Amino acid sequence: MAVERIRRRRPVRQRIIEVGRKKVVKVRSRGLFVLPNLFTTASLFCAFISIVQAMEQNFGLAALMIMLSMLFDGMDGRVARLTHTQSEFGVQFDSIADMTAFGVAPALVMYKFCLYTLGGLGWAAAFVYCLCAGVRLARFNCNVGVVDKRFFQGLPSPAAAALLAGFVWLAVENKMPTFLGESLPWFAFVLTIYAGLTMVCNAPFYSGKSGVSLKNAPFIVMVAGALAFILISSNPPLAIFTIFCVYALSGYAYQLWLFISDKPNPVLPGEYTVDFGSSEPESVAEAGPDFPEEELAETKTDPSARQSESSPSVKP
Repeated sequence: MAVERIRRRRPVRQRIIEVGRKKVVKVRSRGLFVLPNLFTTASLFCAFISIVQAMEQNFGLAALMIMLSMLFDGMDGRVARLTHTQSEFGVQFDSIADMTAFGVAPALVMYKFCLYTLGGLGWAAAFVYCLCAGVRLARFNCNVGVVDKRFFQGLPSPAAAALLAGFVWLAVENKMPTFLGESLPWFAFVLTIYAGLTMVCNAPFYSGKSGVSLKNAPFIVMVAGALAFILISSNPPLAIFTIFCVYALSGYAYQLWLFISDKPNPVLPGEYTVDFGSSEPESVAEAGPDFPEEELAETKTDPSARQSESSPSVKP
């Protein structure tokens, strides 16, 4: 009798243990999902502070908040991948935060800084930038898994925001060339339009996701990093603005090289696709959709042959 009672109690104990384990796993997963979203929240908070500071004429702090928002935005995705807490909610929340941090905030900061002196042209330039940032983010979400991940299709919105923030920071520190003088708003107008339109262009910009691991990087990488840190720390506004100016021009330079060498654009899905498992690109022209005659021929094959191919072979 005692043995039968023990046998009857075992399933109950096992169910209690399983329920306890499920609760622990659920609590842990919920705690981990909060971590990457905290970085996204910090990015959004920095963007809000940037807008508030721009309205209070503190343009230097507003530009720095955009830079700090870019730093938090670059960390949330990496934290999510490291902790295996990717979620659809995080993707959507990150897109909304990016629109505010790299679309609305830089446009408002630039307008309040000097574009307002141009009247209607000033707010039109700011709106064009904000609109292009939204279109660029929407296109990026639609092309995930389609475009070669080694390149961005158009200038990334954080880089465009850093370009405008670096300009404002450099002007606030009185380190702009003296020959600009009263033409500074017009230079800001051209820069804002350029940054906005470059975000929605098809020029390939290097993304840094080429599979190079920092764990096995050569020693020269450490030396280059140290030199870059020294140069940036010696004159941060000028160094940051110069770096992002060069990056904003690199996509057009690479596209020109592709045109001269007669190579396909890696960010156009209709021209070029990449098998992410291999290092060799594969042209879309080799795929079936571009050859409807072959697909029509396949559909017109003998039904009996198709049935024989689809039926499993049975060995006697």
